[in-house]
Amino acid sequence: MSEFAAFFFSIATGFVAAGLTSSFYRLVTSKPPSFQLTAETVTWQLIGVFTLIFAGPTVILRNALRAQVFENRPPFWMLLSGCIATMWSFLSGIFLLGVLLTV
Repeated sequence: MSEFAAFFFSIATGFVAAGLTSSFYRLVTSKPPSFQLTAETVTWQLIGVFTLIFAGPTVILRNALRAQVFENRPPFWMLLSGCIATMWSFLSGIFLLGVLLTV
């Protein structure tokens, strides 16, 4: 497999993991994941942190899209948020693929 194919495969794996984690969190808690961890117990805060480790790219892109639409931010911010979310997805995809290929 070429390096570019492995790079894009890990990005895709990270985005899929982010979407699945975000959707599962929303299914369980009836609210979307957010960087504001306002849980009542320490257990739910830890669950929120572990959720954000993998759902971070979807939270970043959702916040960037909302800022673009409602606050009329410049397109540069959307591009920058997309780059950050892509690199986050790449890193989480590398982690997940490493774990899956080791097992």
